[in-house]
Amino acid sequence: MKELLGFCPKAPDWSLDWEAISAAYDWVRALEGCPQDPRWHAEGNVWVHTEMVLRELVRSTEWRKLDGAQRQLIFAACLLHDVEKPSTTVQQSDGRITAKHHSEKGALRARRILWELGAAPEFRERVAHLVLHHQVPFFLVGRADAERRISRISWTAGCAALVQVARADMRGRVCEDQAGRLEDIELFAELAREHACLDRPREFASDAHRVAYFASPGRAVNAPVPPRAKCRVIVMSGLPGSGKDHWIERKGPGDPVVSLDRIREELGVDPADGQGRVVQLAQERARSHLRAGTNFIWNATNLSRRLRSKVLDLCHRYGAHTHIVHVETDPKTWRLRNRQRSAPVPESVLTRMLTQWQVPDATEAHRVDHVQS
Repeated sequence: MKELLGFCPKAPDWSLDWEAISAAYDWVRALEGCPQDPRWHAEGNVWVHTEMVLRELVRSTEWRKLDGAQRQLIFAACLLHDVEKPSTTVQQSDGRITAKHHSEKGALRARRILWELGAAPEFRERVAHLVLHHQVPFFLVGRADAERRISRISWTAGCAALVQVARADMRGRVCEDQAGRLEDIELFAELAREHACLDRPREFASDAHRVAYFASPGRAVNAPVPPRAKCRVIVMSGLPGSGKDHWIERKGPGDPVVSLDRIREELGVDPADGQGRVVQLAQERARSHLRAGTNFIWNATNLSRRLRSKVLDLCHRYGAHTHIVHVETDPKTWRLRNRQRSAPVPESVLTRMLTQWQVPDATEAHRVDHVQS
């Protein structure tokens, strides 16, 4: 990670060594063979565009005024913003070129790249969310969900940082109506100011109000919520072998555990087989605890936001306080632990899991803790 951050230009000359960056990383070199639609990118391929974006960023007086950590954060996001275009680019029958879902897949790839480079988790997650949302300022204003999306961005990527990434992205290209798109970015910034979340997370009356708002489309920011939670549920999250069981044993509060691994053992279900019976029994046990108002721990990998939402939505319907504990370790230790298991997870499965790894954020639960093991 130190090498990557070393490429970030700094005073007094603010020089960008694009050739050295390209030589250092195969995922940068891969951009050179990826075409783009001339309507939006008449400058050429993604490699050319990414260099132009970085040069526009480095020219920015606003970016130069930031402290070193913020400059590095936005620089990394601009470098990685189109990292998954090579895997998502398609030439259609009418000759148009598209790269659908490159932002979503790019966020996952950026997370993995930065994790393997040893980036600090907070830095890594901010960059991943900037990549995820880097196109949003181009189209958000005027949409029915604009307030909700900009509020979420304020808690994950940071609206001010996203504005800088979007400006550099739009200026670092040759396209139709560039001036109009730049105006859209300024309208996005103005909307963030209007909701007092341009340079800070959107304010809520309480954690309960925040969770209810993000869980319920159409809900007002500070609509009434129940005065107190009926129980507390800890939802574990993390790659297999990251240390979830160890955390429960050493740091957990001693609550009952609903463990998908244990239920698989009880039912004799192989992890590679259908998991319908396992999930059904786990949910039945969770409902039993929730109806009784009993604190408990839900122990599973819960790698994606979609999977976590199933148990979190259930808990929230019963009025529970939710606490996500996300456990992770460095790549070397993670793979070593897997090899030492009595039944190691195949490398192909580990690789697939990494492509699904979405680290929990504050818009999902009342409390989110990130633990290094």
